Amino acid sequence: MRWGLVLIALLALAGEAAAQSKGIRLWNLTTETITGFQLSPVGKPEFGPNQTLNDKDKEVDHDERLRITGIEPGRYDAKVTFPNARQCFVLGIEIKADAVFSIADKDLKDCTK
Repeated sequence: MRWGLVLIALLALAGEAAAQSKGIRLWNLTTETITGFQLSPVGKPEFGPNQTLNDKDKEVDHDERLRITGIEPGRYDAKVTFPNARQCFVLGIEIKADAVFSIADKDLKDCTK
């Protein structure tokens, strides 16, 4: 019986710790709203799904954070799209587990309209 109570307590603590994990998040420090954000392993032109679809209004305003799903920690290139159809790249983003990474105007490269 005593081991059962210990096991229940450990499971409760593990569940609480998992619930507190916020996962990987993007912090938009650009001066614009982001309407598209796709990631690809560094150097590969294989961009994944639009992560802004994870947001309730499907875009990421300045100073807003966005939960990123479906990727593992590592180094990524990003394709960033803005409402005016401008598209830019951010190269070599280091993404860590359960951490926030940010992009700012100075990070945007090879922008087209």
